[in-house]
Amino acid sequence: MITIGEVLETNKMILEENLDVRTITMGISLLDCARGTVAETCEMIYAKLMRLAENLVKTGDDIGSEFGVPVINKRISVTPIAIVGAGCCKKPADFVRIAKTLDKAAKKLGVNFIGGYSAIVSKGMTKADALLIRSIPEALAATEHICSSVVVGSTKTGIDMDAVRMMGEIVKATAERTAAKDSLGCAKLVVLCNAPDDNPFMAGAFHGVSEADAIINVGVSGPGVVNHVLKSIRGADFETLCETIKRTAFKITRVGQLVAQEAAKRLGVPFGIIDLSLAPTPAVGDSVADILREIGLEHPGAPGTTAALALLNDQVKKGGVMATSYVGGLSGAFIPVSEDQGMIDAVDAGALTIEKLEAMTCVCSVGLDMIAIPGDTPASAISGIIADEAAIGMVNQKTTAVRVIPVIGKTVGDTVEFGGLLGHAPVMAVNKFSCEAFVSRRGRIPAPIHSFKN
Repeated sequence: MITIGEVLETNKMILEENLDVRTITMGISLLDCARGTVAETCEMIYAKLMRLAENLVKTGDDIGSEFGVPVINKRISVTPIAIVGAGCCKKPADFVRIAKTLDKAAKKLGVNFIGGYSAIVSKGMTKADALLIRSIPEALAATEHICSSVVVGSTKTGIDMDAVRMMGEIVKATAERTAAKDSLGCAKLVVLCNAPDDNPFMAGAFHGVSEADAIINVGVSGPGVVNHVLKSIRGADFETLCETIKRTAFKITRVGQLVAQEAAKRLGVPFGIIDLSLAPTPAVGDSVADILREIGLEHPGAPGTTAALALLNDQVKKGGVMATSYVGGLSGAFIPVSEDQGMIDAVDAGALTIEKLEAMTCVCSVGLDMIAIPGDTPASAISGIIADEAAIGMVNQKTTAVRVIPVIGKTVGDTVEFGGLLGHAPVMAVNKFSCEAFVSRRGRIPAPIHSFKN
């Protein structure tokens, strides 16, 4: 039985502490849309998206109004397009036609983003994979609502360093193709290791081939709620700290469970998973960095930061797992720079560097996320950053990712404004020493010994 006290507490979380359902994401399989020509494939894709997601935005808005819980984003994830277009796409421009079809559907449906303009190449790439990857700069420049991801490694397969080298070049080319918008295309492109099939968060969302024909996944967020409750126990011991975070994560997740089940019922689509991730926004008071400060750090980046983040991440998962039977996606604490005002403040104060952020990614979701770097950063350096994060994910059996934005014409000390949930970011320094000879080697980094579990 829900008490009136719990109702009032939840209302306070929503009205004063930035609790929201960050996204309702409908995953849709496009495997049955593949046809012999690009035109037929595009026609089938558009028709299926319009049929299944016709009421997605309205449903999210209706639930938000009726339950009093803000539902911020309504999104779609689709089967990796490299698979869908493998039979009909003969050149990069063919894949760009599919991207434009997805974008047309997104505009018609009113969703924020469609994720899944993706390729999974953790052990090697097909001809279609290579064509899609080469099409990414043009596809992201020619569309508004498409997100792209490329999976370059996993614990089971190792890291495809040919793909890593290629993605450094693609990130740089995407930055140049969207230079007039401060290289915004790179904010919609992420390179992953150990990517889950059911992630509702962009830019890494795609609908895995192991998923049902359509499914509803929900991501909940409440950094402001956690931060607020920790203020009431300032100076408490670690046991009290952990118990408080766990209990708060439980309450946040129950809100997401309610919304997810209701959305699935109204849309006639099975409920998939709840992603427990604490996802910040640029809004003041909605910051993971603020939680770390409340735990006891002057700024994120200070000694003890990785330990504090590990504690936070683990307690969020423990509390959330008790609130729902279906946990998936990424589930942890995001540390994007541009989307978290507290992280931005830490960078501006000189407390936080890319190297420290990399250490923090060992214990959180997901990786080096929404980081602006100088526009003259070599493609090889970007490939090296991708390789480092992929290695962390591979060895630690966790999802890691890189979403860096080499902003053409900008250098360290400049600030870039992306707008909306993407926020703004200070341009961060990248190590100047070269890794060209390393990333130019051909082949794969083998999977670690503990990957052999059959």
